[in-house]
Parts: sequence; structure tokens; C-alpha cells
Amino acid sequence: MHQRISAFSTDVGTSFHFLDLDSFKGTKSRKVINMTETREVMDIREASEYLGVSRETLYKYVYEETIPAFKLGNRWKFKKTVLDRWMEKQSAQFEQRATRRPRATAR
Repeated sequence: MHQRISAFSTDVGTSFHFLDLDSFKGTKSRKVINMTETREVMDIREASEYLGVSRETLYKYVYEETIPAFKLGNRWKFKKTVLDRWMEKQSAQFEQRATRRPRATAR
């Protein structure tokens, strides 16, 4: 699932919207998921939409213990606040690695 992310600021803060274009190929309607309405505890489907990855990819991350998740009964669940912290940490690590890489000199 490929999604386009848009963000805009309001008086209250920044709001994020994900526009799912792949689900509606060949149709004129579009699905807009308002992230301000995202529940604190999400299932696989909700978390995959929130993160912008497929369910299969999210299951792979769960079984590789790459992403924070917990089981409630026999279902995987994800806390939005924990995912947000995880994404911030991943982003910071990526930025840190990018700045540490020596740049090749032009010849």
C-alpha cells in the first residue's frame, strides 16, 4: 500500500492525513484517514495504515522484534504513543548515521 502524507498546521497544532490512492485505482473516490482520530491502541490494520506500510511488512517487523508490539489474547496490538517514540528514535538514528558518513571527495 503506497500512501501520500500531507501535514498542515492549524491554531491547535499540526494535523496529519494519509491519502490512500492504491485502494481506489480506477475510481474517483479517495479514502482519507484522519490521524487526529487514531485510537491509542491499534490493531495490525490500523497500525499498518498509521505507519504507511503493508500488513505483511508490519507482521514481519513484529516477528523480527523490530517494532514495539504486544499481544492481547491472540491479536497483536500497538500503542500509538509507543510507536511515535519508536519512529522518533528510528529517525534520529538515521539522521545520526547520515551525518557521520564520510563524504567521498570529488576527483
